[in-house]
Amino acid sequence: MISSAQPIDILLVEDDPADELMTREAFQDNKIGNTLHVCTDGAEALDFLYRQGPYAEAPRPDLILLDLNLPKYDGRDVLARIKADPDLASIPVVVLTTSAAEEDILRSYALHANAYVTKPVDLDQFVAAIKQIDDFFVQVVRLPPRR
Repeated sequence: MISSAQPIDILLVEDDPADELMTREAFQDNKIGNTLHVCTDGAEALDFLYRQGPYAEAPRPDLILLDLNLPKYDGRDVLARIKADPDLASIPVVVLTTSAAEEDILRSYALHANAYVTKPVDLDQFVAAIKQIDDFFVQVVRLPPRR
């Protein structure tokens, strides 16, 4: 198991540059030492996860922060592919999206998302949410061993 003191690799799948910047700032503000990798659409995220093309040397992420509304493959499709693949299914996926729609929440959990977080619009609340995700997945829970 990964020690809570060991930095982890986090894959952020986010197409909005402002949300990416806020996430990066939240990690910096909280002095979170994890490595943040960013993909801006669903196809790029799958290339990263399957180590294809420019991502041939990509690390296996310990945690995925996944937006739902993405170009190419949307987050629901990416989530379904991750959880259907025995090599990827154990990676925790936190849906991090602007949608608070009950249908999106129910579908994400039906696709085996590990958590669903609606992005706060307030910067301070957004930073706090990122810190809580980090605290929980790095400090509280035990993540699967790295492969």
